[in-house]
Amino acid sequence: MRGRFLYLPAIILAACLLNSCALGPGEGGKSTITGKVFIQEYNSGGILVNEYYVADERVYLIYGDDTTYDDEFRTSYDGSYTFPYLRKGSYRLFSYSECLGCDGSNEPVFVDVTINKNGEEISAPDIVIINYI
Repeated sequence: MRGRFLYLPAIILAACLLNSCALGPGEGGKSTITGKVFIQEYNSGGILVNEYYVADERVYLIYGDDTTYDDEFRTSYDGSYTFPYLRKGSYRLFSYSECLGCDGSNEPVFVDVTINKNGEEISAPDIVIINYI
């Protein structure tokens, strides 16, 4: 009976190693995605009147091919956001922009990024949103 328990740690270790190879995008890694949200404000005549990096704006993160967001972050005073502890894989970031011709008057603005190796720090392109004032 005692001999069977000697194999148990090896079986658990093998299962963990095999499982870690199959992990896709998501939390649990050592990579980070950072970026900023930039807003352009237009008046009622459609003229750009102001633009800046926006604070307290929601940024959403989708892991791989998921159809709903998996994580969210509110931008800092300088419009920046950070999603740490991510694994290798594809990610989609988005924030909502006003849209005069859209149902509900908002539309998502997407930015796609890929983490290719562990420990990578990805700087995503700015997410540019619009506001009508």
